[in-house]
Amino acid sequence: MKSQRAELVADAAITLLVERGMRGLTHRAVDEAAGLPPGSTSNLARTRAALLELALDRLTRLEAEQFSSTLAEYGGTGDGGPGGAGGPGLEALVELTVQSLWAQLTVGRRRTIARYELALEATRRPELRVIYDRAGVRFREPVVEVLAAAGSADPVRHGLQMVAFSEGVMFDAIVGAGAEPTLDDLRCGVRELLSGMLPGAGGGRERGPGVR
Repeated sequence: MKSQRAELVADAAITLLVERGMRGLTHRAVDEAAGLPPGSTSNLARTRAALLELALDRLTRLEAEQFSSTLAEYGGTGDGGPGGAGGPGLEALVELTVQSLWAQLTVGRRRTIARYELALEATRRPELRVIYDRAGVRFREPVVEVLAAAGSADPVRHGLQMVAFSEGVMFDAIVGAGAEPTLDDLRCGVRELLSGMLPGAGGGRERGPGVR
């Protein structure tokens, strides 16, 4: 568990990433944004790489908490749908996905923007890439598990497709040239995607190797 000061520094760093971009993220700027004495950020993260890692770790934890909350609320029970006994049905899975996306586009919008800044930086910093990729696994694994419970014939492949779809929707909504989707837009798109993945949901049963 990070100290309160470390979380304060990380939160200030995330704010700066959103408001000023990567170039605006400096140790001095974080000190000022966090209301801390000069040098406080350097004591916690001496290098720029360490500061970026601190921000990414905090960001991942915040997003994981939001995802877990949504998963518990919308994905905790089955409804006797395509997934069979005990698995979430199509509409429950649609709502789980839609609410997760909606949270990232609304209450978590600033965190999503900061993550894009860090994702781009990770393409230039191998040490950050490792941390970023490891964080991504924390979100992909639950998606695979939920799809498996819902009856997907190939939950690993479908999980990758679902994540790619979700990332595309968020990126287009936040930095793309198109109009932002409404909740109904999201429900329609997600339902169409999942209907092709789940047996008995309208897309026919796919044959695949299952979870590997």
